[in-house]
Order: sequence, then C-alpha cells, then structure tokens
Amino acid sequence: MKTLFFIAGLLWINLVAGQSFTEKISREYEFEKKSADNALVIANISGSILVRGYEGPKIQVEVTRTIRAKTTERLEAGKVITLGAIDLADTVILYTEGLCSKFGRRQGQHGNWGRTKGWGYGWESRGSNCDEKVEYALDFIVRVPYSVNVVVSTVNQGNIKVEDMAGSVIADNVNGNVSLTNISREAVARTVNGNVDVSYSKNPMKPCKFYTLNGDINALFQKGLQAELSFESFNGQFYTNIDNMQSKPAVVEQKDLKDGMKFKVKGNQFRIGAGGAHLSFETFNGNVYLKEKS
Repeated sequence: MKTLFFIAGLLWINLVAGQSFTEKISREYEFEKKSADNALVIANISGSILVRGYEGPKIQVEVTRTIRAKTTERLEAGKVITLGAIDLADTVILYTEGLCSKFGRRQGQHGNWGRTKGWGYGWESRGSNCDEKVEYALDFIVRVPYSVNVVVSTVNQGNIKVEDMAGSVIADNVNGNVSLTNISREAVARTVNGNVDVSYSKNPMKPCKFYTLNGDINALFQKGLQAELSFESFNGQFYTNIDNMQSKPAVVEQKDLKDGMKFKVKGNQFRIGAGGAHLSFETFNGNVYLKEKS
C-alpha cells in the first residue's frame, strides 16, 4: 500500500510539473545612426530586466527563454514565444514575440506603449481564437552604451533594474520592483505591486516622476539637491534627512468638464534649496524616503 501511494504521488507531481524548455539567446546590436537620442526599448510581459551601462559601442543582449506546459504538444506549440527585435537605426526595440497580443506600430494614441517618449508602439490582439496554453518568461540581461536612453517595461514574474546610465530612463512594472542605480538624468519609475528604489550619481536637471501603488519609494540624491518637490499618498508618510526644505502654498488645479469644472488641491509642495527640477513622488499604500548622501 505504501509503494502504491508513493508511485501515485510521483505521478501527481509529474502531471503538475509538466514539461519545460529553457535556452539562452545572445545577440548584439549597434546603432547605425549615432546621436544623443539613441534609445533602447524593451517591452517584456513576463520576466525580469537588467540593463547595465558600459563604455563600449554595442548593445549586448542575453535572454533566458523559459517555456512550461502540461503536455509535450503544448510545449512545442508554445516555442513560438521568443525574443523579437526591431532595428530603427537610432533605436533598438526588443519585445516578446509570438503572443496572442501582437507588438508593433500603432496609428492612434490609445494603447500606445512608450508614448511618453514618442514611440508609437503597442500591443494588439490577434483575435479571440488565439489561446496561450503555456507559461513563459524572458529574462533579460543587457549591456548598453551608458549614454543611451532607456525605456523598459515588464508585467509579471520579474523585477526591473537599470544601472550606471547617463541617459534618461523610463521603467514600468506591474508585479515587481523597479530599481534605478547610479543614474544622472531625468527618470520615470512606476510599479503597482513593488518598491521603487532610485539613486543618483548626479542630481537631475529635468523633471522626474516616481510612483508605486503598494510599496515604498526610496530615493537617494547627491548632497546639495536643488529641486521642487511634490508628494501624494493615501496611507503613506514622507521622511527625509534634508534640512533645507520649505513648504510651498497649496496648488489648485482647474479642469473644464462638460457639466462644470473640476478642482484638485495639491497641498504637499516643497522647495529644496533654491529650487530646480520638479520631483514627483506618489504612493497609495507606502512611504517615501528621500535622502541626500552624507
């Protein structure tokens, strides 16, 4: 009886585990048209992203592709999910190919991914007959020239890390953390379920926005920060070690609607030092920790 139970247990584990496939994908790209506007865009759905700046001229990409399915047939069919790439001479776009949602150029503004910087790309359904019967992940590790602008996004099963970049950074996640380390220009970092951690090697000169719904924001700047600052939260608190901070009068925003006007009062406005770039911090269920390096 014990032997039968053990065999049945192994069979149940095997059925749950199913089949899996893993491979490493390595590629290199180089901008045909070099300029200060060169950009790397990564549009991921499932998996982590690590982007690290270096002094070389090429974009060095390593992706771990993992596919899991309950049957061999489903696993083979799911192998269409892989790394896609679009080379625009001055911009390289890497994305998840083979999904029920097709990634490509969009004509309208609705649903455009990366529209913050003007890239009109997004996801479009292939139709109701498409069904993804596998679990998958693309985990990115990318080395990129440090002056390049970076726009990265993922949704599930991974964190986003961007390190040692001198270009602008936009990083969006849904279920994971966002970490920007040793950056020096304007940045946008957003997530829904996770923390946002940011550290600057040089204080930014242009506006930055940091947001999380369920998590904390930890922001570390160089000594002598000069900025305008706003803070919004439903359940969170704001903490800082900066002394040279002054409260500003509340700002009332007015918006015309069909049936009248809408007013919004923004009360947590501050000036650090003589003022400068606007730094926006917003949470719902989390705190903001703003610090200067000692």
